[in-house]
Amino acid sequence: MTTVQTPSSPNPTQAVVAPAPVDAPPRRLGRRRLVVDSGERGALSTADWRRPLVKHTWRSMHLLLLVLLVVWCLGPLLLLGKFAFTPTQDIQSTPLAFFPNGATTHNVEMAWNRYHIGQFFMNTVWVAVGSWFMQVLVATTGGFVLSVLRPAWARALSWAVLATLFVPAVVLLVPLYKIVVDPPVGPSLIDNYLAVWLPAGASAFNVVLVARFFDSLPREIFEAARMDGAGPFRLFRSIVLPMSKPIIGVVSVFAVIASWKDFLWPFLVLKSDTVKPLSVYLQSMANVDKGTLMAALAISTLIPIAMFLVFQRMFLRGAGLGGAVKG
Repeated sequence: MTTVQTPSSPNPTQAVVAPAPVDAPPRRLGRRRLVVDSGERGALSTADWRRPLVKHTWRSMHLLLLVLLVVWCLGPLLLLGKFAFTPTQDIQSTPLAFFPNGATTHNVEMAWNRYHIGQFFMNTVWVAVGSWFMQVLVATTGGFVLSVLRPAWARALSWAVLATLFVPAVVLLVPLYKIVVDPPVGPSLIDNYLAVWLPAGASAFNVVLVARFFDSLPREIFEAARMDGAGPFRLFRSIVLPMSKPIIGVVSVFAVIASWKDFLWPFLVLKSDTVKPLSVYLQSMANVDKGTLMAALAISTLIPIAMFLVFQRMFLRGAGLGGAVKG
């Protein structure tokens, strides 16, 4: 810095500091960090939450909404579970009372021992397991062909699969039933689990769903696997399937729930008590004791509830690339 004298200064010897030359390098300023208050991202700011009236009002609204959701969604299931252990006279006289004359296991014992709900429960499990396997097998292999292998006729096949979604399922009942009664190969499939398993695999919705998921997977991984010498089967087993756990979980939930609650088609092809599922057998219990009927209905809801508890995280989780195996 240099000192100069200013003409207007009363003291000629007084010195002032002159500004730096124009060509001097500019001073570096420190990099500022942008701090975002996470409390500002909601409908209310942090300052609003500090106000007692606003805080108590919103928390009361949250609590009310939670209670409404619990009553609306879990209320019927909880009431059904209560009816399973409530005497029939209490169900008919005071259905909403909380065990006015005590709980009982008589309803469950009657449903399990006298009406053999356990046998029909296992029949339904076999129907659901076979339908799940067929749907997952067809959906994953079909989506793999349409999305990963992409042969020359893949686009035409995709349009054909999409076209089947516009055909109502009830229209196919008569021709499908005639095929089951008199199949091209082998004896009749009436009272055979294959009569339910094989048609369940022909789900165009699952094929389209899985194919769209495979479209979102990075193609570089497939190309690297091909360069390493992986064939179609190795690519499907070691690369595609480990990356497809979220969509397999979604298809599994759809498949099991749909087969568990299906009534019309099993009613037509599974008529014997040795293979009849719960959905078909429960309609024949309409005139039995109400407590026993409630117990049977409660038992029939165990698998859907278990499916929800097991697959809820996989069902809600987005597509992830963890689990891809190379080599």
